[in-house]
Amino acid sequence: MAKVTDRKQTKFLLDEKDLPRAWYNIQADMSNLPGPPLNPATREPIKPEELARIFPVALLEQEMSRERWIPIPEEVLDIYRLWRPTPLYRARRLEQYLKTPAHIYYKYEGVSPAGSHKPNTAIAQAYYNKEAGIRRLTTETGAGQWGSALALACQFFGIECRVYMVKVSYEQKPYRRLLMQSWGAEVIPSPSPMTEAGRKILAENPDSPGSLGTAISEAVEEAASRSDTNYALGSVLNHVLLHQTVIGLEAKKQMELAGEYPDVVIACVGGGSNFGGLVFPFLADKFAGREVRAVAVEPTSCPTLTKGRLTYDLADVAGLTPMLQMYTLGHDFMPPAIHAGGLRYHGDSPLISMLVHDGLVEAKAVDQLPTFEAAVTFARTEGILPAPESAHAIRAAIDEALAAKEAGEERVILFNLSGHGHFDLGAYELYFAGRLQNYSYPEELIAASLARLEAMARR
Repeated sequence: MAKVTDRKQTKFLLDEKDLPRAWYNIQADMSNLPGPPLNPATREPIKPEELARIFPVALLEQEMSRERWIPIPEEVLDIYRLWRPTPLYRARRLEQYLKTPAHIYYKYEGVSPAGSHKPNTAIAQAYYNKEAGIRRLTTETGAGQWGSALALACQFFGIECRVYMVKVSYEQKPYRRLLMQSWGAEVIPSPSPMTEAGRKILAENPDSPGSLGTAISEAVEEAASRSDTNYALGSVLNHVLLHQTVIGLEAKKQMELAGEYPDVVIACVGGGSNFGGLVFPFLADKFAGREVRAVAVEPTSCPTLTKGRLTYDLADVAGLTPMLQMYTLGHDFMPPAIHAGGLRYHGDSPLISMLVHDGLVEAKAVDQLPTFEAAVTFARTEGILPAPESAHAIRAAIDEALAAKEAGEERVILFNLSGHGHFDLGAYELYFAGRLQNYSYPEELIAASLARLEAMARR
C-alpha cells in the first residue's frame, strides 16, 4: 500500500480486498496466560462438555486455541463487507482546538448497521451457532449495543433471539430496545420474573436497577434449560475478543497509509471487547520489541482494573457461569446507574486482566463529567456524537494530547471510537441540564464486596 502524501488527508480508507482474512489470537504470543475457567461447584478446571451445554464446539475451540491466526469463514466475511473495512480518521480539528503538537487518530466502528463494534463478534457467533444446528440464542445487554448487534446477526442467520437488558438501560434507552425489536429480538428488562435468578433478586429488591452480572445469569439459565438454545456473550471471553481483532488489523494497515505508528493506543473497557479488538494487534508488535503504550479506560464508578482484585470470580450474580481469573469488584457488585451501560460490569476479560497485571497495559479511571465534557468537545470539533462508553477513550486521548502539549513533544495517539451516541441523547440532555454528577464508587463498598468474595472462596 502506498503511503498518503496529502498533508490534509482526513480519512484513511481500505478496499474490501484489504479486509483481514483471519483473526489474530493474542494467546499465541502471551508468555503468561490466565488460569483456566473453573467449575464453581468443584473449583476444578471446567470440562469442555460442560460448556458445550451453552456454546458451540467451534467457539470453545477458539476459546482455548494457541494458534496465532484463526481463519474467518467466508459466510462471515460476506456480511462483514456490508460495512467493513471501517474508516480511520485523523482528528485534525480536535488537534487544532487543543493546540497540541500530537497527532490524534481514531478508528470509527459506528458505521456498522448496529452503530458499534459489536457485530464483529455477533455475526461470527451467530454463524457458528447456526452451523451447530442451534435455533435460539439468549444474551444480556447493558447499553443495548451488544443486544442490537446480536439481534441483527440472528436476523441474518434466521435464529430466534431473546435479550435480557439491564433494567436501568431498558428504561434509559427505549430506542435501543426498539432497534432490537425491529430486528426481531424479544427484549426483557432484567432482573425479570422469567428466571429463578431474576425472581431471587426481585424478592430481595423489587426496585433493583439490574446489572450485567444479573442479566448474564438470566440468559445463561434459560440457555442451559433448553436443548435448542445457546448463549452468546458480547465481551470478556477469549473468542469474543478474538473476533474483534479485525479492528486493530485494519487500523495497522491504515496507520501505514498515514505514514505513522501510534505511540499510544487507547480504548474504553467494560468487559474488554473493543479494547482487545483495537489493541491486541498492536500488542503483537510490542511482544516483538516495538515500543507502544496501551491504555484501558474505565469509569471511576465501576473501577474494575484500577481498584479491583485479580482473582477467580463468577462472571454472573447467580453463579451459573464458570469462575474466571480476572480483575473483579466481586460478582455481587451492583454498579450505580451511570450513563455508560456497556461499562457497568464487575469483572473484566481474563486476557486483559493478565496484561494489566503484567504491566503490558495501563489502566486509567475517569469521572463522568469530564468524560461528557470530552464527548461534547469531540462532537463540536469532529462532528460525531460518541456513545458515552467511547467518550471515556476520548477523555484519555485528549489528556494524552494535552500532556504532549505541556511537554512540547509530538505524540501519535490512536483511539477506538467504538460507537455513536444517537441512542444516548437522554444522557446528553441530563448533562446539558447539569443533572449528571461524578461518582467514585466508595472504597468501603468495594472492600465489602471483595470480602464476600473471599468468604465464598473459603467455603
